[in-house]
Amino acid sequence: MNDYIEKNGNLYYLVDGDPVLGRGSFRVNHPGQLADPHSLNVLDASRLPKMDLDGKLSAALAAGRLTVVNRSRPNWERALEPPKTGRKRVHILAIGDVGSTLLTGLKLLGGDVIDRIGICDLSEQLTARWEFEMGQVSLPWDYGAFPEVEVVDAERLFDCDVLVFVASKGIPPVGSGVRDVRMAQFESNAAIVRHYARIARKKQFRGLWAAVSDPVDPLAKTAYLESNRDENGVWDGMGLLPEQVQGYGLGVMNARAAYYARRDARFAAFLTDGRAYGPHGDGLWIANSLSDYDDDLSRALTEATVTANLKMRELGFKPYVAPALSSGALSLLLTLRGEWHCGSVFLDGVYMGCKNRYTPAGIETELLPSIPDALFAHLEDAASILKEII
Repeated sequence: MNDYIEKNGNLYYLVDGDPVLGRGSFRVNHPGQLADPHSLNVLDASRLPKMDLDGKLSAALAAGRLTVVNRSRPNWERALEPPKTGRKRVHILAIGDVGSTLLTGLKLLGGDVIDRIGICDLSEQLTARWEFEMGQVSLPWDYGAFPEVEVVDAERLFDCDVLVFVASKGIPPVGSGVRDVRMAQFESNAAIVRHYARIARKKQFRGLWAAVSDPVDPLAKTAYLESNRDENGVWDGMGLLPEQVQGYGLGVMNARAAYYARRDARFAAFLTDGRAYGPHGDGLWIANSLSDYDDDLSRALTEATVTANLKMRELGFKPYVAPALSSGALSLLLTLRGEWHCGSVFLDGVYMGCKNRYTPAGIETELLPSIPDALFAHLEDAASILKEII
């Protein structure tokens, strides 16, 4: 077993897979992922095949330096490029309610990992306002503690390390009677994503595309697919790598589950042993506990979590503050710090929400010793729902 490349201090193990729907690259945390790299099984050690590795591969795995690369993808060699180190330049596209709240969080908390924040919007009045506002947010006598905020035009939008995509055609107003607000936005928001995905392709964007607009997970996949189509609409794999895109919608779902778990003793185990999986909406599943999983309790906690946004609308307000902070600013900062967070990664041909982190050897998904059959079935259902959308 020697089908690998040594580079940048890592071992890159080459595998075959679907060039479009197969994973691009990821950090290996179990030998069986070399034989089964693309399916949901990578989340569950008990479902992975047994596999013996030679000494060099075993050592690289133990040191966290083993990366799988799908060589069936055009342009697969890009996965061998070393990640950029140091503080990052972050650009936010659209600076409305969600974008401005997310911006505030990054400004106040991101000085350790963010160099500068660029803001872009169709409204020059909005960007002027928020550049002016953020420019006046500082600590006394430590004026460089927070990243500077500047206005960037569309031409410079992709001159960054992270693009936070918050652009949206419009959210159904409070009282409109629309229950699935997220999916009501899909078609119009997908058109916006297609436009900018083609620009990302033209600019040969190498950074992270952070999808925040609803519906997060289908729009993440839209960005990936559309960036990889040529001028005739033919897929050629020359755009964004699948691991360059991540959906940021699961963070607030995890936080909402924790909100209810702190207030209802039935769900208390979630705070120490629970997990959130799946999309930001239909298909989400909250596991009440991994060690003592209860499907009925998980279903009740999932229902409360999924409908939390409707309760905010019943109060007469759009539910954007918690998503902008928990899914947006806080999850993005954890990402940039290389820490575990909740987000959607490309897995089984969809963007599946799970616990993950970015490492020098690639994106790593949490590996559990064993996922209960009932819980795993919900993950499979979530993937099926997402596949039906796009």
